Amino acid sequence: MTDARTHAHQMHGKEALRAEGIVKRFGSVEALSGVGMHVAAGEMLGILGDNGAGKSTLLKILTGYHQPDAGTIHVNGAQQVLGSVDQARSRGIECVYQDLALVNGLSIYHNMFLNRELLRPGPFRLLNHRAMRERAMEALADIGVNIPNVNLEVGRLSGGQRQAIAVARAVHSDARILLLDEPLAAMGAREAGQIIALIERLKARGDIAIVMIAHNYAQTLEVCDRVMLMQHGTVTYESRAAETSPAELLEIVRREYREMRGG
Repeated sequence: MTDARTHAHQMHGKEALRAEGIVKRFGSVEALSGVGMHVAAGEMLGILGDNGAGKSTLLKILTGYHQPDAGTIHVNGAQQVLGSVDQARSRGIECVYQDLALVNGLSIYHNMFLNRELLRPGPFRLLNHRAMRERAMEALADIGVNIPNVNLEVGRLSGGQRQAIAVARAVHSDARILLLDEPLAAMGAREAGQIIALIERLKARGDIAIVMIAHNYAQTLEVCDRVMLMQHGTVTYESRAAETSPAELLEIVRREYREMRGG
């Protein structure tokens, strides 16, 4: 573990997020049993595992949606209690969930400023559409997303474009720790390639730490610096992406499955 951490610090910036000994119970079910993770600025961590492994529960704890029953979270070196999603956001943590939380009937720029609308100066609290359009175009261009018309309804966009809008919205709100929940799910190869390229551009900026939850081993190893495998609420394997393979990860899962079935 120490070698991996040291290497991360040598290659990347300051540690942005660390969780240690995270335990979460729902009634009698222990969803997380002492889970730890860490990620530095400019680094990308992939969290792999089957449904029920605890990935989503961990993500919801890191975003302040759930509170852990035990364990600690450090943001930029300082221990934090993330008591709500707003509190996590105020610490620079943003999550792009699989369902994206975009409103299909609204334009791209309205979605970019959802619940953060810009108002014109004066007593009447009128929306400043021009400023929102301009800022939305700037935010998209800033991360290399080419969408010529921010007046388009989000419902008319492709899955990849929608994902890009959701990522741009998170980055535009000054996220320094970006959590991605299955960003490549249900996408064709071309769209997935575009999102991978977008993620790599964000990573190259060097000031954002990225954590991605995923199922697809090959895609995750392609884009991440490190991966960790979760099974039944614990971390069972962690490695630099360059030092493992889809076949090795699959064998770990198969071996554990065989042991569960009694050989």
